[in-house]
Amino acid sequence: MRITFVSNYINHHQLPFCKAMIENLPEGDEFTFIQTEEMEADRKNMGWNAKLPVFVKLAYSSEEENKRCRELIFDSEVVIFGGCEDESYISPRLEALREGNAGGEKYLTLRYSERVYKDGQWKFITPRGLRKKYLDHTRYKKLPVYLLCSGGYVASDFSLFGAYKGKKYRWGYFPEIKDIDIDELIRTKGYYFSDTEKKSDTPYILWTGRFLDWKHPELAVKTAKYLRDKGLDFHMDIVGDGPEKNNVLLLIAAYGLEDKVCVSGFKKPEEVRAMMEKADIYLFTSDRREGWGAVANESMNSGCAIVADSMIGAVPYLIKNGENGFVYLDGKKEDLFEKTRLLAEDKELRHNLGKEAYNTVKNIWNPEVAASRMMQFISTFMAGDEFPKFESGPLSIENSLSENKISKKAAE
Repeated sequence: MRITFVSNYINHHQLPFCKAMIENLPEGDEFTFIQTEEMEADRKNMGWNAKLPVFVKLAYSSEEENKRCRELIFDSEVVIFGGCEDESYISPRLEALREGNAGGEKYLTLRYSERVYKDGQWKFITPRGLRKKYLDHTRYKKLPVYLLCSGGYVASDFSLFGAYKGKKYRWGYFPEIKDIDIDELIRTKGYYFSDTEKKSDTPYILWTGRFLDWKHPELAVKTAKYLRDKGLDFHMDIVGDGPEKNNVLLLIAAYGLEDKVCVSGFKKPEEVRAMMEKADIYLFTSDRREGWGAVANESMNSGCAIVADSMIGAVPYLIKNGENGFVYLDGKKEDLFEKTRLLAEDKELRHNLGKEAYNTVKNIWNPEVAASRMMQFISTFMAGDEFPKFESGPLSIENSLSENKISKKAAE
C-alpha cells in the first residue's frame, strides 16, 4: 500500500506526524510526502527550512519530477491532500474515481483543510466561490473522500455548501511533543534575569509570531499596560518580526513599558521552545485568520498557562476554558486583560493550568496518537469495516455547529 501526503511544503509542524506514520507502516508499505512549492522567504528566516528527509519529493524541482509526483498521487491507495491550492494535483484522481476508472472503493482520499472563510462566512454566497466549492468538493460527496478539519471552525465553513456531510473528522497540526517531567518544569518557571538568576514570583509572559495585523501583537503590549497599571510585577518577551514591529515599539514607548517588555527578532524554533519552557503565561492573540496555530500545541507542551482568542482554529479542540488554559471571546480585549491578570496574581492557578495543558497534548493531541489513529482509519477502510469511533482528539467525528456557537462555547 502506498500512502502519499501532499502539501505546499513540509515543516516542523508536520514532520513529527510523518515520522510517526512511517513508524506505524506495515512492512512493505510506502509513505511519501510531496511538496508542491518552495517555502516563502519569511518562513525560512524563522528557521523553518530544515534539511529535508528522504521521504520528501519536490514536485516543483523539475518537469520530470512533477510528472512522477502527479502519477504517484493518482495511483496511491491513500492520499492525504491539503495545504495546496493547486487542485490539478488531486482533481485527476477524483475525476477518475467519479467516472469509475481508477481504484474504485479501495482508493481513499483524505482532504485536510483549515477554515475556508478566514475573512468571514458571508463570502460563501458569491456565485463564483460556490461554483468552485462545488467543483472541488461537493460533487465528490458519494466518493470515498473525507474531510480532516484542521481547526474547530472548518466543519462549519464546509457545511455552508453541503460538502462532506457525515464525513468530517477533527484534525490539526502535530509539532513535536516533548516528554518532560512537568512537575520539575513548572517548579523552574519564572522570570530569568540570566541563565542562573530567577525571580520565581515574577510571572514571565511570552508572545511569539510574525508581527502581522491579524496576529495582534499590540494586544500583548496593551495587556502589559493593564497589568502595570494594576500594580503587578511581571516580565514580557515579544518575539518575532514583521510589518507591525514599528507600531509595537512605538506603543511600548508611549506606555513607558521599556522596563517591563522586551522585543526581539525571529528566533529558531528550538530557541522559541526553550523560551516557552521558561514562560509562565503564553498570550495567543490572533483573530479568526489563524487557521490552526501550532504555537498553542508547543506552549501547552511547555507547561504554559495559555490565554487565547476564541476564534483561533486550534482553540476549540485544544483548550477547555478554566481547565487547561483560558479562552477570551474574540474582540473582547478586556476579557484578555482580566484573564491574564488572574494568572499573573495566582501562581498556583497558572501552574495548575500549565500542567493540564501539558497533559492535553502529551496524552491526546500529539503526532503518535494521530498517526496510530490514522492507520486504524485506513486499515478499517481497506477492510470494508466501520471506522473507529474516537470520543475526542484526532479523527473523532466533527459536528457542524455555527461559528458563533463554537466561539461562545469555547470561551464559556
